[in-house]
Amino acid sequence: MAAPQDPRHKHAIIPLLGPAFVAAVAYVDPGNVAANITAGARYGYLLVWVLVASNLAAMVVQYLSAKLGLVTGESLPSLLGGRLPTAGRIAFWAQAEIVAAATDLAEVIGGALALHLLFGVPLVWGGVIIGAVSMALLLIQGGGRQRSFENAIIALLVVITLGFLAGLVASPPDWGSVAWGMVPRFQGADSVLIAASMLGATIMPHAVYLHSSLVNDHEGGTIPTADEHHSEGHLKRLLRATRIDIYWALGVAGVVNTGLLLLAASALQGQQGTDTIEGAHAAIASALGPTVGTVFAVGLLASGLASTSVGAYAGSEIMNGLLHIRVPLWARRLVSLVPALAILAAGAEPTWALVVSQVALSFGIPFAIIPLVSLTRDRRVMGEHANSPVLAAAGALIAAAIVVLNLLLIYLTATGQG
Repeated sequence: MAAPQDPRHKHAIIPLLGPAFVAAVAYVDPGNVAANITAGARYGYLLVWVLVASNLAAMVVQYLSAKLGLVTGESLPSLLGGRLPTAGRIAFWAQAEIVAAATDLAEVIGGALALHLLFGVPLVWGGVIIGAVSMALLLIQGGGRQRSFENAIIALLVVITLGFLAGLVASPPDWGSVAWGMVPRFQGADSVLIAASMLGATIMPHAVYLHSSLVNDHEGGTIPTADEHHSEGHLKRLLRATRIDIYWALGVAGVVNTGLLLLAASALQGQQGTDTIEGAHAAIASALGPTVGTVFAVGLLASGLASTSVGAYAGSEIMNGLLHIRVPLWARRLVSLVPALAILAAGAEPTWALVVSQVALSFGIPFAIIPLVSLTRDRRVMGEHANSPVLAAAGALIAAAIVVLNLLLIYLTATGQG
């Protein structure tokens, strides 16, 4: 006779939510802000369908990462670390570190730009402030208070959402044009390039690595016994909660990204200079007033703070999984901050630095996606929870599309067409 189920956990889905909201921050970072505003300002509502498609792909990929972590009890980096030879582990870690540094670069620069726009803070000092505040956020997580860290990130995500969508109140979109924008089509070669940029930057490698770790860090604080962790009923409840978590978190991220495009399409279409964050802010303030411009900059600041904290967290998990070295999060934050501050101190143009960081991210995406799809379809790893034929096909299609698009982006950038 089966033991009675603890009623405290029978319908306790809400306490299991949260990890996807941390991962979702990667989808509303400063790089995405610039890309979506550029798309809307140049082509209006034409590329709405790109964001819808990319958000659906993101939901699939993040679910695969979370499922891998829950079923195996390990993160994607640790599973790879256990399967690769020593030289392979070091090489894989090296490319992942480059990706993590590129991610951090974009996010610190975005946050520094926000402080510059709001308060006139010099970029270097803005980067220092962003690093210090993000370190404080990481100390919350490093103290074993995973739920507190998640709540802090969710609060920042709320600020991001309000900051980036406030302009739609002042300049509502044309909903008929929005509906027409759901029809897949392009308008010349440049629109294809912008669409490739939007799709190619959808899946952030560090979010893929991290989600498989986040679910177990979170779950460990909510489940009282090891036996229950391994029970099939509890695992199914965790997987169901994870799907709900991803629907809500990635749904919010999708609304924010789409809202940015709609804002640009309704208020900024045809204006020059909107392909940089500073230019977008100036255009928004000019078209909709300084209050809306300020609210947008506050959203950008929250985006930089949240995303750089999550990026440093991901880098720590990658190092631990592949090299079995656990570095304190504050130390990791301090080291990864140096390259970003050095680039800002050197006087590099922020938009150029963001472009370089996105190219580096493009190189790293296949290394995260392909192993994820392969492991989650392997019954030796996943048992009965291996991907169904439909999910396996969807994962393979998404992986192939992202790899092709990122190779295209790298080619266009290298040949001067991007």
